[in-house]
Formats: sequence, structure tokens, C-alpha cells
Amino acid sequence: MSVKEAAAFTRLTEIITRLRAPGGCPWDREQTPSSLRGDLIEETYECVEAIDEKNPAHIAEELGDIFLLATMLSYMHEQQGLFSVSDVLEGISEKLIRRHPHVFGEVKVKDSSEVLDNWAKIKVEQEGRKPKDSILDEVSSGLPPLDRAWKLQKKAAKAGFDWPDIEGVIAKIREELEEAREAAQQAAAQQAAAQQAAVEIVAHNEALEEELGDLLFSAVNLCRYLKVEPSVALRRTNSKFVDRFKYVEKKMKETGQEMKKENLDIMDRYWNAAKKL
Repeated sequence: MSVKEAAAFTRLTEIITRLRAPGGCPWDREQTPSSLRGDLIEETYECVEAIDEKNPAHIAEELGDIFLLATMLSYMHEQQGLFSVSDVLEGISEKLIRRHPHVFGEVKVKDSSEVLDNWAKIKVEQEGRKPKDSILDEVSSGLPPLDRAWKLQKKAAKAGFDWPDIEGVIAKIREELEEAREAAQQAAAQQAAAQQAAVEIVAHNEALEEELGDLLFSAVNLCRYLKVEPSVALRRTNSKFVDRFKYVEKKMKETGQEMKKENLDIMDRYWNAAKKL
């Protein structure tokens, strides 16, 4: 680390220390590790968004927010006498050296796959971590469902539990789509019968939810098979949808027409125009 980088990090820790000190910022003093969990997730996703935008200034800003939260959380635990900011930094440095013997030692590896295999062995043999009962237990249950599905499938595929070709993956999606369609039809029939009998409708249909979950899981599996990260692909689609919908809103406003179901044909024409743009 250069003198400039060391000075910058020292300044950050000094600012955080002052914010948390008596007479500092009331809001910062009230925060706890638990209260900052949501902020940590939100800032991480904002950083991912900035990376997708390929905007260096925005990326630098969002990385700064992550540095802030990581340092703030470390300092909170230092205040409790549990560990210090320097313990966190030393810990990750030692871990990096320990888990990269092919860089800092004499171990030879052929490719990144061997690097990951060695990583897993080091965690058990050198760090004393208890082997998982299942390789799927290595995937955090705290991940967002879409990301967790992707990682679960990658783990299973690495163990040889995978489709022999892409046709099997696509066929599975078709199968799940048909089952979801049937579940939707059954749910609609149940709703109609309940309305006719003047019975309260149960909004939550577990069968339909299960089939749609299977369909989503199969779609994620196609992403995994084609080496496309689903959350990245979905973020791209979300952005595309937002841009096109805003175009429809703009055109409807310009022509003095209301955004409502009765004007769907008009909105659809503008949507198709947005696609061409």
C-alpha cells in the first residue's frame, strides 16, 4: 500500500471514529451491525449497477460506500472489544496468502478449477473448517433466491449432476412451463368456483407457486448451462423494460392519452416503436 493509500484509509477510520464518538453524529451513534445489514446489501447492488453502467466515477463512489460500511461495521465491533479494524485487515491478508499457495508458495496448478479445489482443501485441512454434509451446504442460504439457485446448480453440475446437452435443459423448461400453465388453469377454476359459491378466495395458491418456482429454477439452469449469470441478465432486462416503458409513458403523455387497460393497443404500438429504437 502506498503512503497515499495508507493516509486515505487512516483518514476514513478517523472520520468514522469521530462520528461514533460522544458528541458525534446522533444517527451514526445509533447504528448497530444489525441496523446496517440492509444498507450493506443495498450498497453492494448499487455498486453492481455502477459496474454494469461502466461508469468509473459512479463505480468509485459506490465502492467508497462499501468501504465505509465495512470499516464502520469493523469499528463497531472494535468498540465492543470483540475485534479491531486492523484485525479484519490482517485476517483477510493472511487468508489470501494461505489460500494462494500457487502464488505465495511452491504449489503448482494447471487452471482456475484446481485453484478452487485447493481452496476447498485448505479450508478444511489448514483452517479446521468442518466438512459440509453436502456440497450444496457450501452455498449460503442468505443469498438472494435467484443467485442461490444459480450457485446450487453450479455445485451440483461440478459433481457430475448435469444435463448431457442443452436440449435436455430446454425440454425441462418446456415441461415446467406446461405444468405451470396447468396449475394456473386449476387456480383460475378454483377462483371461479369460490366466487360462485360466495366463498372467500385464498390468494396464496401453493401449487401454482411451486410450479412457477420450478419454472424459474429451470430458466436459471439454462443460464448456468450457457455460462450466463442470471442476475446480470435479469438486471439488463429490467433496465431495458424501464427504458421502453418510460418511452410509452412519454408518448402517451405527448398525445394526451391515459395509461390504462383500455388503451393497451396504443401503448403496445409505442412499445414496439421503443423496441426499434
